[in-house]
Amino acid sequence: MIRPTAHVGFPLRVTPQRRTALADDDDYLRGLVEAVIFTRPGERVNRPDFGSGIDQLVFAPSGGELAQATKALVHGALQRALGDLMRVEEVAVDAQEATLRVTIVYTPLLGGAPGPERRSLTVSGGTGVGPS
Repeated sequence: MIRPTAHVGFPLRVTPQRRTALADDDDYLRGLVEAVIFTRPGERVNRPDFGSGIDQLVFAPSGGELAQATKALVHGALQRALGDLMRVEEVAVDAQEATLRVTIVYTPLLGGAPGPERRSLTVSGGTGVGPS
């Protein structure tokens, strides 16, 4: 019997049975995407190019330019950091007032082959607002 792939859960936590919590492929990849998006380049000492840097855009004027800059930063960061684990299909950005909502549509490539279907992840944040 083939056992599904399990990864160490992030953030690291312990189950009620006092074992390390595990995550399936979807949760693992989702966590990696969020880590790339919410990490500033230079924040990780051994990987100075890791991250998207969209936190720098929080105080930028809302509009089409902000949406295009966000798309470029997120798409480039995901391709650079996770290009071997996923194929980014689309990055959509909605900037309204003090909130920036980013939706990423991707195809998992775990195991080297495209997954059965596309997935999407939406994150939002803004002035005084954390990731949702």
